Amino acid sequence: MGTPNALKSLKFVNTARPQSMPPVQQRRNKLSNQLWQQIQLAKSQLDHTQFEIKRRVTVKDIEGNYKSIERPKRIKPWWFTADDGSLCLSIFYGSKRLELVPGKSSIATKNMDDLIKTLEILKTEAEAGSFDDVVEAASGELKMNFRLGAGK
Repeated sequence: MGTPNALKSLKFVNTARPQSMPPVQQRRNKLSNQLWQQIQLAKSQLDHTQFEIKRRVTVKDIEGNYKSIERPKRIKPWWFTADDGSLCLSIFYGSKRLELVPGKSSIATKNMDDLIKTLEILKTEAEAGSFDDVVEAASGELKMNFRLGAGK
């Protein structure tokens, strides 16, 4: 059993758990998760292994019955080799390329190790909320595209 003073070291508060996560936190989590996937993809390419995430989808079989199966999720790398031979990284939120610095949409890296370090830095900054304004703007553009597409 614990010591009698153990509870005195804790800070008790009177608060209720929120019913839903704020939209800004949802966007941070989405970007952080996408960056994590890119880190894992880069590490797997460096180690010459296969990185795969399964997702559950519902499909219709030959008899017309619906069933839920697992399929590998396709993850496209966000980096490419530039004309000068360096690896360039673009950050995406959905299908929108983010300009983390106005007028510049890519980050130049030397090699795969540098790319992984850059992705880890970006993931930390995304979780801290450094990109909230840029991500919110991209989210608004994506929502606008859905609204325009629904009106056709």
